[in-house]
Formats: sequence, structure tokens, C-alpha cells
Amino acid sequence: MSFTLFILALAAGSVGSVALAGLMLLLNDSRLERLATNLLYLAGGTLLGAAFLGMIPKSIMLMGTQNVMSGVLVGIVFFFLLEKLILWRTCQNKECERHSQAAVPIILIGDAFHNAIDGIVIAAAFLSSTELGLFVTISVMMHEIPQELGDFGVLLKSGMSRRKALWLNMLSGSSAILFGVLAWFALEAMQRLIPWALAFSASSFIYIALADLIPEMHRKTRLKDSAWQITLILVGISLIYIILQTK
Repeated sequence: MSFTLFILALAAGSVGSVALAGLMLLLNDSRLERLATNLLYLAGGTLLGAAFLGMIPKSIMLMGTQNVMSGVLVGIVFFFLLEKLILWRTCQNKECERHSQAAVPIILIGDAFHNAIDGIVIAAAFLSSTELGLFVTISVMMHEIPQELGDFGVLLKSGMSRRKALWLNMLSGSSAILFGVLAWFALEAMQRLIPWALAFSASSFIYIALADLIPEMHRKTRLKDSAWQITLILVGISLIYIILQTK
């Protein structure tokens, strides 16, 4: 297992996602909105696919169904409480209540904490297998880019320049690299914690998909929009399935 590949994946999933989101700001508003929306739909599929097709089955193989399901349940409750307490997630709609009331420091601190968890998730996945690490990284990127676009919107709306907003978001994104590396060595030293980390990580993907992304999709109810949402969710799930089959 390549530590270099792991570091590259961490960089891609954190500061790489911020950089891509920053580049997308060069698009006009209508194209930017369309692209961000499609990425959000695709992320719903990749997150669910990664959790249910990869992370949960792998952790079950390592420690049994009962323990894994308990870990996933505890994780979902934990992330619900965490979101309530410190607003670590921001919704995709720039006019939503959480965006309008959250100060810039809260956005950046919450983002740093969220990225730190992403780093731990990627570390646990790579320590389990390279294939699992790669598609978990893809899933992280799929949901990070739309979120970072939303965060850029908050920072720019506060009067911050694009350059400053980009650098501050990259700084908060770098927490994934720091905590990912720490998790790598901690979990490598304590192998028995890897299946628990995978179960807990799966719960974060499930929570983000079901509590954050899918409710956002329900804002659009036209048949055409619903059909496109279902299509991209299935594409995301299929992407994870194909990666699993090629290992």
C-alpha cells in the first residue's frame, strides 16, 4: 500500500476539491448552478454506493454484522448532534437559513472540522484496501465540490475577495491532510480499530446523503428534474460498483 498514493488522495479530496470549486467560479452563473446541482445529485449516489457497497461490507468481514450496525447507528446519531451543535455542514442553497445566519469564522471552522473527518475517513479506507481508498476519495470529492461552492458564496457575499476566499478555504481544507496523516499512523498501530473506523465513516456518508443532499433534491418536484436526479444517483452508485468489480 503506497503512502504516497494516500497523500495524493488526501490532497485531491481536500485542497483539490477547493481548487476545482474555485475554478468553477469562472463559469457564468447559470452554468455554475447547473454544474453544482448535477455534482450534488451524483454525490448522493457515490456516497450511498461507497457506504453500502464498500465500507459496510468490508467492516462486516472484519468484525461481524452486529458490531458494524451498532457503529453505523452510533455514528449517525453523533453526526446529527454534531450538525446541531456547531453547524459543520452548510446547505447548498445560498439563501437558506443556515447560510444567512452563519458568520464567516463559523463557516471556516466548521469546514476545517468537516475536512478533518474526511481525512480520517480516507485514511481508514486506504488502510483497509487501496481500491476502497480510491472510491472513498472520489465520493468525498463529489460532495465536497458543491459544498465548497456554497461556502465560496457565503465568503464572497460577506465582501471577501475571490483570492482571499480561495486561500482561506484551502487553509481549512488542509485539515484533512493533517488529520488524515495522524489517523493513518494511529490506525496502522491499532489495526483492530480499522473496522470501527470504517463503520463510523460509512455513517458519515449515509448521514450526508440522506440528511443533507437528498432533502435538497426534493426542492425540485417536476418529473423531468426527478428523472434526472434518479439517473445521476444511479450513475454515482454504478461508478462505485464498477470500481469494486475491477479490483
